[in-house]
Amino acid sequence: MPDLRLALLLNAVSPAIGGVLVRGEKGTAKSTMVRALARLLPTLDVLDGCRFSCAPGAPYPACPDGPHGDAAVRADARLVELPVGATEDRLLGSIDLEKALGAGTVSYTPGLLAAAHRGALYVDEVNLLPDHLVDALLDAAAMGEAHVERDGVSLRHAARFLLVGTMNPEEGELRPQLLDRFGLTVEVRAPRVATERVEVVRRRLAYEAAPEAFARSWSGADQVLADRIATARAHLAKVELPDTELLRIAQVCAAFDVDGLRADLVVARTAIALAAWEGRAEVTAADVEVAARLALPHRRRRDPFDAPGLDEDTLQEALQDPPAPERPEDDPDGNGSDDDPDGRGPEDGPDDGGPDGGPGGAPEPDQDRSATPPTPDRPTPPDPDRTPPGEPREPRNQADDGSGRAGQDRHGTGQPFRARLLAVPGTGQGAAGRRSPAYTRSGRVVGARLPDPSLTGVHLVATVRAAARRGSSTLERQDLRAPVKKGREANLVLFVVDASGSMAARRRLGAVTDAVLSLLMDAYQRRDKVGMITFRGTEAQLVLPPTSSVEVAAARLRDLGTGGRTPLDAGLRRAEDTLRIERLKDPSRRPLLVVVTDGRTTSGPTPAATAARLAAAGVASVVVDCESGHVRLGLAGQLAAQLRGEHVPLAEVSVQSLRTVAGRAA
Repeated sequence: MPDLRLALLLNAVSPAIGGVLVRGEKGTAKSTMVRALARLLPTLDVLDGCRFSCAPGAPYPACPDGPHGDAAVRADARLVELPVGATEDRLLGSIDLEKALGAGTVSYTPGLLAAAHRGALYVDEVNLLPDHLVDALLDAAAMGEAHVERDGVSLRHAARFLLVGTMNPEEGELRPQLLDRFGLTVEVRAPRVATERVEVVRRRLAYEAAPEAFARSWSGADQVLADRIATARAHLAKVELPDTELLRIAQVCAAFDVDGLRADLVVARTAIALAAWEGRAEVTAADVEVAARLALPHRRRRDPFDAPGLDEDTLQEALQDPPAPERPEDDPDGNGSDDDPDGRGPEDGPDDGGPDGGPGGAPEPDQDRSATPPTPDRPTPPDPDRTPPGEPREPRNQADDGSGRAGQDRHGTGQPFRARLLAVPGTGQGAAGRRSPAYTRSGRVVGARLPDPSLTGVHLVATVRAAARRGSSTLERQDLRAPVKKGREANLVLFVVDASGSMAARRRLGAVTDAVLSLLMDAYQRRDKVGMITFRGTEAQLVLPPTSSVEVAAARLRDLGTGGRTPLDAGLRRAEDTLRIERLKDPSRRPLLVVVTDGRTTSGPTPAATAARLAAAGVASVVVDCESGHVRLGLAGQLAAQLRGEHVPLAEVSVQSLRTVAGRAA
């Protein structure tokens, strides 16, 4: 894994790069690679007695352990691991609120960010870490300091560290804002060459047989790498970044249309670190290319269904030498002469077509000097099939919906749309997310309660009121009240779709597929799980197990079979089993069931008993009625009544409104 090795070493040379996000399949030694880096980091001089590893001569001004003395000790750089189940207090540190309120003294216990200062912080399965912890972690990494705020008591300390996160994309994605905060990203996979796999197994067995002897056999190579890191760190400030290469960096980032300027800074810092690692005094074009390959792939994702990566042709074109500025004497046509300072020839002026030179006042393509140049992923030539702005967009693959009118099926476009907020009724207590109301660890304060043994927050008004009721002017432990906060939780949205051979099956599948794709687009931001069941013939199939991994979900949704009879009860029973299993795995995650059917049952028993059990279990449901034709039996409406859910005819459901239908359950 040379890319991962290089990315870790460059961050060891220059932690300002912003860390490494390691994406890869399970069992590829991601954690082993990261932990091995700790042995290579140079030792540090730290002030004696400082829990925050302040450097002699340059302590952090607001260090909670200050003022410091002059005594210094030598210490190893630490590799601190942040577990997925860590709390905010464990990450940021905690303040003894009882002492702060009772005695007026601040007693602070440092967290993992303090322990990682001037070392490395490793987060395994960073994509499974709660959002509020990831936000706090990346804020500290970007600012170089951590802030601790607890009910009017605040402090800060230095927190500069090498940040490394590992993740398996099959278990869910990070939000794009969080992806951008990691400096570099590397995709890893197990070697497919047999000889390389044999060598890995051989070394692993040798280590297990004699760990100490194995470590001694590689100590010499470790020391060489450690010395090289220390040398490169000392050389880092002497490396020059020429204007030509800085322009090349901006050219590459602009060609890939990355958001913001963080990518430019990361590529520049990585190129400088690479030059220092190789002992050169100046950044070269080759350094910029290597840096771009490490810093840009995860910033190219425009939506969750885009695979990270770089288009090779675009990269090579953008890496070409930047053009030199034109000078008047270099212009053979004379367009840049003093007589024509704007560089416009006679043919560039306005004609009778309009003030801008084009027919009817529209600028000609070669006259629009302010237009954005075409790029490989943002072409500017007009599309003959493009719908004019403000008009409804017709799907390219029109289909007959059974009424004899082709082109009316707007549900099967295969394109996700902007999803509206979907919420489950009531107030839950599930995992923190961004969808339905719930009592959570963060959010607005809505009440007070007796505190847990570990007090992390105080409801001051309720605490003072409790003391007043005792007739006391001093606070005691029995007076303390913790706040009750209301925020948002993540949910499970389960679609049950009729895939039988009725005339509208394809239309229903298209509608639900578009809706599920749209839900998945924001699921990794809102931390939802989404699943889908289809039923046809004599059985129901879980085609999309509940997941928050948009890449896996999109792959499962590509080919959905249709045809056969309609076992509606089998679909509901499969949904009941799926929800039961998910409830055992995550009892606090509330589900929303969306059933898309005409209500007919042509195979198996009627769904009345299963629907009654789902309703009794408190599952929020929506039934989208797909029945068509002049004679309507109203079976879907009866199913909605049995589920104690809402009944919505398909005629009222569009690609955009299916999410609204689901949201009506709130």
